[in-house]
Amino acid sequence: MAATGSEQQGGKAYYVSTPIYYVNDAPHLGHAYTTVAGDVLTRWHRQRGEKVWFLTGSDEHGQKVMRTAESKGLSPQEWCDKLVEEAWKPLWEHLDIANDDFIRTTEKRHTVRVQEFVQDLYDKGEIYKGGYEGPYCVGCEEYKLSGELLDGEGEYAGEKLCPIHKRPVEILKEENYFFRLSEYGPRLLELYESRPDFVQPESARNEVVSFVRQGLQDLSISRSTFAWGVKVPWDDKHVIYVWIDALLNYATAVGYGADQERFDATFPADVHLVGKDILRFHAIIWPAMLMAQVLPVPGRVFANGWLMVGGEKMSKSNLTGIKPQDLTSHFGVDAYRWYFLRAIAYGQDGSFSWEDFSARYTSELANDFGNLASRVTAMVGKYFGGVLPEATADGPAETAVHEGLTKAVAEADRRIGEELDFSGGIAAIFDFIRQVNGYLTEQEPWKVAKDKSDAGQARLATILYTAAESLRAVAVLLNPVMPASSQKLWDSLGAEASLGALADQPVAGAAEWGRLPAGATVTKGAALFPRLEEQPAQ
Repeated sequence: MAATGSEQQGGKAYYVSTPIYYVNDAPHLGHAYTTVAGDVLTRWHRQRGEKVWFLTGSDEHGQKVMRTAESKGLSPQEWCDKLVEEAWKPLWEHLDIANDDFIRTTEKRHTVRVQEFVQDLYDKGEIYKGGYEGPYCVGCEEYKLSGELLDGEGEYAGEKLCPIHKRPVEILKEENYFFRLSEYGPRLLELYESRPDFVQPESARNEVVSFVRQGLQDLSISRSTFAWGVKVPWDDKHVIYVWIDALLNYATAVGYGADQERFDATFPADVHLVGKDILRFHAIIWPAMLMAQVLPVPGRVFANGWLMVGGEKMSKSNLTGIKPQDLTSHFGVDAYRWYFLRAIAYGQDGSFSWEDFSARYTSELANDFGNLASRVTAMVGKYFGGVLPEATADGPAETAVHEGLTKAVAEADRRIGEELDFSGGIAAIFDFIRQVNGYLTEQEPWKVAKDKSDAGQARLATILYTAAESLRAVAVLLNPVMPASSQKLWDSLGAEASLGALADQPVAGAAEWGRLPAGATVTKGAALFPRLEEQPAQ
């Protein structure tokens, strides 16, 4: 949970948010997937030398949380306190998430500003009183359109089901306050047209545009059938709809209504990372709310796909939830962070399997990357007493490595830093790792070492310097993805003493050849990615 101090730099922050997660249960892989993506993205931008703000948090109001708390014999606040402190925050610490803030929607810094925001809309005539009856999914905390519902089968025969949770919806009828969302359809379509990258990926954009073109209905922004929520300031018989409450965290967490200087230096978010099941809230309702308040809309809303297990979306409600700790205890935290972003194209659905994780771990992490680090540091120890030699005999083979690194840095920076193509960016780095492995195989330093002439030793020194300097660059590039392993490699190369802290190394500097100085103390540590033990029983 470490704050980075990046807020001390000048200019607007590169502001990234995850959704704030419902605390009706402990987190599973799907929650961690989005949060790790946000962490990698913000770490990458920090290593670009940018001021960064990374926000996550917990969504603690609403009927779903209230019912869960009641089933546990606790008050909603007691349940939220317990889950946040015992499950959510500890997981982010376990996964090495370097968020700058963690906001809870039950905090006063949030609830007071939510009331102010909604009161302003009411005073402007953007909110009016009305009635509504329709199908409501408690799991989504959302009224559903009839055309969206599924026909129930088996135990749910004759009932209508939520298409996401596959559970029966409830028919609710209540007096509510409504936000004039229908009036913002043309402005939203103009936004999507003028900024084609506002919603990503393209499939998500197409869905949003199609939905808005069909015509928007005014949005119920209060509930009167339960009391667990932020009170409507002008009518305390109502609580503010949990999604209005939740979306405002992106503003309240960075000083809305409380610290204008900080708000102006941070808001709006450059990237909202969301699951595609909550896309409409972020790409339609949220920008409409901001337009109503004459506030700037976000830079991008990027919807990741679903993690699938057995062909179904991973969630607690369909019993496919898997704890991240189930995997980190076997593969390690860094491998966990790497795998989901490497194996699944961000923005698309992806299937998780233990077998695929194991195969990729062995092939790419242990064999390609870990083995390269191990044998290079071992050879520097064996042939040069652990002191990095100077390269004095560069030739075409070394030039090819230099060029390969330049290409890898540029491609990784573009894909991860700009396009959020984590899989493509990581692949570019590992293509370079394989190039360096191929370089060693072709140059055969273990054979060159037998040539004790000055020319032979100069050639050996050049080969090993080239490999070690390549690893220096790899440590910089992979630090946002695998910070612990990258730090171990950085330490084994003796880079800290001469180049400083790994987290301070700029991405662009990774491509500057020759930064690791000759004379650095190189040590062979424990394997970065040890051989996996037998798979535990599932």
